[in-house]
Amino acid sequence: MSDPNVAAPRGQDFEKELANSSRQVASFDTHEKSSIQKFQHFLHSRPSAVSLIVLVLSVAIFGSLLGTKFFSAFSLTLILQQVAITGIVGAAQTLIIMTAGIDLSVGAIMVLSSVVMGQFTFRYGLPPTVAIACGFAVGAFCGAVNGWLVSRVKLPPFIATLGMWQIVLAANFLYSANETIRAQDITATAPILQFFANSVRFGGAVFTYGVITMVLLTCLLWYVLNKTAWGRHVYAVGDDPDAAELSGVNVKNMLMSVYVLSGIICALAGWALIGRIGSVSPTAGQFANIESITAVVIGGISLFGGRGSIMGMLFGALIVGVFQLGLRLIGTDPQWTYLLIGVLIIAAVTIDQWIRKVAG
Repeated sequence: MSDPNVAAPRGQDFEKELANSSRQVASFDTHEKSSIQKFQHFLHSRPSAVSLIVLVLSVAIFGSLLGTKFFSAFSLTLILQQVAITGIVGAAQTLIIMTAGIDLSVGAIMVLSSVVMGQFTFRYGLPPTVAIACGFAVGAFCGAVNGWLVSRVKLPPFIATLGMWQIVLAANFLYSANETIRAQDITATAPILQFFANSVRFGGAVFTYGVITMVLLTCLLWYVLNKTAWGRHVYAVGDDPDAAELSGVNVKNMLMSVYVLSGIICALAGWALIGRIGSVSPTAGQFANIESITAVVIGGISLFGGRGSIMGMLFGALIVGVFQLGLRLIGTDPQWTYLLIGVLIIAAVTIDQWIRKVAG
């Protein structure tokens, strides 16, 4: 028989060791995060916070340097007018990048859609409303081709949209014969093509319909992405397409719908572009691709997909507009704008990597 006087101390030692280990686990679980870690998690949960902070600081800095010259209602609404096209195209680019893709053809689709709207009206004599609908159909078709190449043919989005960019760009110049439809002709014959040039005034502020459309479109897409099943599926596909497929998401159909919607938004931007410049020009919007990607990246939307807010894209576009107007009013060389925006792009991607590594 075993001696109970020997077994008891061993049992007590075991209970003490168990209690000590429990206290260690408890102390580990209640370990408080440092201020840096809390800030990282804050940025991770609110991707647009960085761009909003940069926007507020930019406005404050240029406002302190220029005073009422910058803070006038006219100057601030001029920024909105300058970034209206970038914001609309940026909304299309945002949808693509959230699926871990990229679309280099958004600018070309925008211009081709505007050219179709103008040419169908003046070359074929179609009613302007029908011509506008044809422009939207062209945008949707181009988006569908991109979506088919990416989702069905399995081409990398960069390669698929790079090829589409060249094709659409060539089609644009060949179809239009590089001819511009003058603003006077549009005003006299089809003023609805310049619809987005109309404006409303509040005191000294001037809001064009293009600006209002950009804001409403951003708010609508924010709601769709955050409050609907389709929006949650967009994030899921961008974060991990294989896991999304296992969860019941039809990834191919989702990608098709995203690219088609992107093409339709680009056509909307094409219509707004006619209102912005007054004419239908096949050479307009040459930098729309780069400007849209710039707004998305500065806005804190991850190029790796699955994370970001479309509101961040709007803030990113406004940051570019603030820098452009502020530096112009100061009288600096325009090249400084590109230099500072380049720094912001690198900084934004670096911050995104930092947030994903530590708080992801």
